[in-house]
Amino acid sequence: MAANFLIYGANGYTGELITRYAIERGMRPILAGRNAIKIEELAKKDHLEYRVFSLDERSRMDDALKDIDVVLHCAGPFSLTARPMVEGCLRNKKHYTDITGEIQVFEAMAKLDEQAREAGVMIMSGVGFDVVPTDCLALHLKNRLPTATYLTLAFYGLGGLSHGTQATMTMNVGSGGAIRKDGKIIRVPAAWKSREIDFGGKTKKAVGIPWGDVATAWYSTGIPNIEVYTVVPPSNLRLLKLSRYLGWLLAAKPVNEYLQKQIPAGGPSDEERAKGKTLLWGEAEDPNGNRVESRMTAPEGYTLTALAALNIVQKILDGNFSPGYQTPAKAYGADLVLEIEGVTRQDA
Repeated sequence: MAANFLIYGANGYTGELITRYAIERGMRPILAGRNAIKIEELAKKDHLEYRVFSLDERSRMDDALKDIDVVLHCAGPFSLTARPMVEGCLRNKKHYTDITGEIQVFEAMAKLDEQAREAGVMIMSGVGFDVVPTDCLALHLKNRLPTATYLTLAFYGLGGLSHGTQATMTMNVGSGGAIRKDGKIIRVPAAWKSREIDFGGKTKKAVGIPWGDVATAWYSTGIPNIEVYTVVPPSNLRLLKLSRYLGWLLAAKPVNEYLQKQIPAGGPSDEERAKGKTLLWGEAEDPNGNRVESRMTAPEGYTLTALAALNIVQKILDGNFSPGYQTPAKAYGADLVLEIEGVTRQDA
């Protein structure tokens, strides 16, 4: 039987986009989710197989996973959904991938390394924009400066956000920021630091955020001190700073549920994605003052997510995987992201 994969959350914005790109590549994913009507409609449109189950339905999940090889999990927020899905994959000895960017999910997955090795499968969270390009950039900088002990990454996304991304951000709005210091993740105030960053012809003020690389870059590079920055609109920056004082209120269930209901459905249109792009920057330093700097230009974030995720899934289907918990760059090298059309990298 030919190797195959299942997209869970295929009816979400990113899941549906990944499905479209998969079909264009000649892949035939099995679509899955908990909404029977939407999953069936999506599958029948492209004559694909589909399966319906909720993440709390253990027996139905096991039935759905028994004859597949790889799960591409696209139904967030992953802090709520990743655990039951990865446990299902471990029970059934299937490879697990997802498109999260949440630090707590990466850390939880890392703790399952031994179980995954025993099952002979790979666990890889963050196979999309979170964190493939930044993870590859981190390892590239480490390769350029093996003595590095400080890593700073930043990105500037020119494009819109999907409902799912905004929902995850809203859910975590009261959590503050995070950095890695001396090998340990520590919490810091939201938008606690800012700096001017030259993305290559565009200099922007960026603020610190709790991006997934605070977790993953440690596993990919061993660098013990990591910070991540991004450029945010003024309105978002005000909300981040306000959350320092009102985070408890914004995180309260009634308030957070109200904020969630205000998020529009869907995400960027095809035209918006085509016009968008992502600029990335990073630097690594060592205790002796040696420093290296690199930049990267990539497609718009959701396009990049779809292309990166399918590239990794195809590698796994072809038998190219390492059992246990892995990060994209650790498993496939710093040049993994350069396999995606439209990605370029420049060293300063």
